[in-house]
Amino acid sequence: MKLTLNISTCPNDTFMFDAAVHGRIDTEGVSFELNLADIEQLNGEALTGTPDISKISYAIVPQICDKYKLLNSGSALGRGNGPLLVSKYKIYPDEMSDVKVAIPGIHTTANLLMEKIFPVVKEKNVYLFSDIADAVLDGECDAGVLIHEGRFTYKKKGLRLIADLGIEWEKQTSLPLPLGAIAVSRRLDKATQEKIDRVVRRSVEYAFAHPAVSAPFIKEYAQELSEEVTAQHIELFVNNFSIDLGEEGRKAVRTLLGLENNEIFV
Repeated sequence: MKLTLNISTCPNDTFMFDAAVHGRIDTEGVSFELNLADIEQLNGEALTGTPDISKISYAIVPQICDKYKLLNSGSALGRGNGPLLVSKYKIYPDEMSDVKVAIPGIHTTANLLMEKIFPVVKEKNVYLFSDIADAVLDGECDAGVLIHEGRFTYKKKGLRLIADLGIEWEKQTSLPLPLGAIAVSRRLDKATQEKIDRVVRRSVEYAFAHPAVSAPFIKEYAQELSEEVTAQHIELFVNNFSIDLGEEGRKAVRTLLGLENNEIFV
């Protein structure tokens, strides 16, 4: 059985999926037609219901839950790993209504957090996540929401932290922050969905047990990142919740999305 698999080019995804994509584990007869893209592009494709399996932002789950269910494995969810709001200048909370903010996509969890934590912001412009720091430095926007490797490099570029959106979420909820999920199409029967969940879990466990094996695959899609930043990226976004959300992880997802039950999960 060959299934389409959409993941991002970010090191956490290539790290987790290397073993499944390259047959290093038992895939239970499943092979993958791989497509790698920026998270907002992946969100857009998932909204159409096209891919069989896709990395998505948790923010779009309410819009796609009629087409997809969420795997318990493969998530980016945790503590201390949320998006960062940065600027060249100090910005006070009562000034946020006048601030033009660069965001990495309308459908991203980063944007959802901005809406929850800074609802007064009136103007947001969308940029590719890797262009946001430069948009702020060049004065195109007053502030920007950094995700992925931008979290590790903004200080060297002369930007300052205005708010850690993940920490603000944790203060409000005492829960880990759901960032990215793996969704599986409802076109597939329940047995196949559960099989994919097992395969992804096996792939993540293999990545943890053999971290050096995935290095060439990671480097192929993260050529602009230093080995240090790549390692920081994986350490921050891949953790025990990536193996299995567990009840705490599922509670965090339900809380973020305002959902009451577990019917969205495989």
